[in-house]
Amino acid sequence: MGGTSGEREVSLESGKACIRALKKKGYKNVSIFDPKKEFLNLIDKKKTDIIFNALHGKDGEDGIAQSFFEYLKIPYTHSGVVSSFNSMNKTISKEIFKKNRIKTPKYFIFKKENYNKIKLNKIIRIKKIKFPIVVKPINEGSSIGVKICKNIFSLHLSTKKLFNLYEELMFEPYIGGQEIQVAVINGIPLGAIELKPKRQFYDYKAKYLKAAKTKHIMPASINKNKYLESLKIAKKAHKALGCKGITRSDFKFFKNQFYLLELNTQPGMTSLSLVPEIANYKGISFEDLVEKILLNASINR
Repeated sequence: MGGTSGEREVSLESGKACIRALKKKGYKNVSIFDPKKEFLNLIDKKKTDIIFNALHGKDGEDGIAQSFFEYLKIPYTHSGVVSSFNSMNKTISKEIFKKNRIKTPKYFIFKKENYNKIKLNKIIRIKKIKFPIVVKPINEGSSIGVKICKNIFSLHLSTKKLFNLYEELMFEPYIGGQEIQVAVINGIPLGAIELKPKRQFYDYKAKYLKAAKTKHIMPASINKNKYLESLKIAKKAHKALGCKGITRSDFKFFKNQFYLLELNTQPGMTSLSLVPEIANYKGISFEDLVEKILLNASINR
């Protein structure tokens, strides 16, 4: 837990919650390992039965940590090296969605080295992408770096700022409608929750701060057939990316259609996290959910 990504604080909270749950379930030898303070190759293989991966974001959710676990040949939770990398990389995951006929917003990628205002304006016209436009890094989680731009001025301003931090950015049209998120565990859909953020969209603060007062509606307020459709699409995406353990698919439901924005291979496990809330609605306690994740640990995905 912890790590070095922009989601470090959330990861620490997820880790603490999972440790408490495991101890409640009777697991006595639960130790903390924080890659920011220690190197992954210092994990004592002889004393480690299973790695519970509560890392979020870069180096923990994108296949990097998973490659260490594979090298150590220690069973670990959640998805493997390739599926983690593909899911975290928004360009690759979108292409996999399209290949599997899963609707996702159209997009284009711009590299820092090629950027200038004229080129960006030209691509927007060619791609016929209308404002508002979303610009975001291709490999961040928890909505870090996501900007919604209502006009060309704010788009250029946001793009310039983001290129100070990232080498590559994704541009796509903003999709309105309902925020629907679906949890899948071990290939089986658990349920769909709807979010009504008070902020502009379901950003980092809306996700993790109680003060943001995001409203959670469980089950999502869509008709039964559409609810089942959302579960079906999430299951299909989970399978298409070759995921294991838990995933959470983030949708926008607009004009009677689901648009899959992204799939998260290691969703948050904090007190405000959605997967535990969905599981609780289905009669699965937080402790039982954590144990289900643990018992699904393996190597060689």
